[in-house]
Amino acid sequence: MYKLFTAPVLALMSALMLSSAALAADKPAGTYHFDTEGQHQFIMFKISHLGYSWLYGRFNDFDGAFTVDADNPENSTVEATIKTASLDSNHAERDKHLRGADFLDVGKYPTATFKSTGIEKTGDESARITGDFTLHGVTKPVTLDAKLIGYGDDPWGGYRMGLEATATLKLADFGITTNLGPASETVDIIISVEGVRQ
Repeated sequence: MYKLFTAPVLALMSALMLSSAALAADKPAGTYHFDTEGQHQFIMFKISHLGYSWLYGRFNDFDGAFTVDADNPENSTVEATIKTASLDSNHAERDKHLRGADFLDVGKYPTATFKSTGIEKTGDESARITGDFTLHGVTKPVTLDAKLIGYGDDPWGGYRMGLEATATLKLADFGITTNLGPASETVDIIISVEGVRQ
């Protein structure tokens, strides 16, 4: 009854968006793993229901990592994997439908993946991240508008970096074609992630 989408991940995770000046100051280079243990990460989606209200949901199970090149941020990378069956819209029957053949078909396509292919700085703490996103068995290029939230030492002796990214996807591009009307053809994705440097 509702349209849904799986978040690209993850991509968002590209700390690649850091400004050269900021990177030069603290040099937060390295590889960061998503903080799955502390669950300081979210992949959320928002889609219109018939043009009358908004349906919000999220994916509870995803993982990934990003590598930051402090001297050349455009060379940074990110990869992520989402378990599509972890979709959660706070309604069991709706979730069952969204996981089924009309939408994600999680039995046939249990994961969605994102792998960055390029980073373009758009500001001191923002970037446009492009990458290959695979959902519902279809791989398409996706662009994320990302921004740096912050980075630095944590209270437990580690070093962290936080990022947020957004994108709007057309579900038909990924073979999800159940017709719910023109108001429900696209889905907004919001990704927030905190990485722990290894």
